Amino acid sequence: MKVLIAEDDPNIARGLAEILEAEGYRPVVAPDGRAALDVFRAETPDIVLLDIMMPRVNGYDVCREIRRANADVPILFLSARSEEIDRVLGLELGGDDYIQKPFGVKEVIARIRAVTRRCLKAPAAPRTFRMIDLEIAPAELRARRGDEVIDLSLRDVRILELLHRERGRVVDRDAFFRECWGYDHLPNSRTLDQHVSKLRRRIERDPRHPEIIRTVHGVGYRFDEGV
Repeated sequence: MKVLIAEDDPNIARGLAEILEAEGYRPVVAPDGRAALDVFRAETPDIVLLDIMMPRVNGYDVCREIRRANADVPILFLSARSEEIDRVLGLELGGDDYIQKPFGVKEVIARIRAVTRRCLKAPAAPRTFRMIDLEIAPAELRARRGDEVIDLSLRDVRILELLHRERGRVVDRDAFFRECWGYDHLPNSRTLDQHVSKLRRRIERDPRHPEIIRTVHGVGYRFDEGV
């Protein structure tokens, strides 16, 4: 999923882009309101993060223009302002949520995941699937084991979907990078292993002896159904 970050502070924009990339999104950045509208028309993002106080065109006017073109794309306002009137105006103009600066990484991730779940709950949303005793619900960005609910990132879901689709076969590293990171992403040699290690700690009953994501040394990973 592609996310437009319209933010004139380069440090904030860079930080948001890094958070989103780690979650499995494709961020595109615009440094002002006019550029945001140009990027929106050219890139057709799935989600918009929109700063309010931007040069050239402010976030409220950008929201108005986006809503004229697209009534459904989720828009999350970003602002250092705390007054209630700003929140109300942003939501009345068609914003879906409001994140106040300064914000933490966990807050941004939680709000982006919430919006993503709404985007994925379409008529053609992917069905759930099972891997051993784990039930994965892609449209919810969650997995369940009994009463336990495990939150997943967009990239986590892509990794598990790929392993499930290729169950019984080894998925090599290039396939993971191609399908779960994208053709234009050039991760280092440890990126996949580090991500799988973190994912195992959340979904495996015993991460030291994984049953869902099995390592095939020198090649990649495999999921063996029924093991």
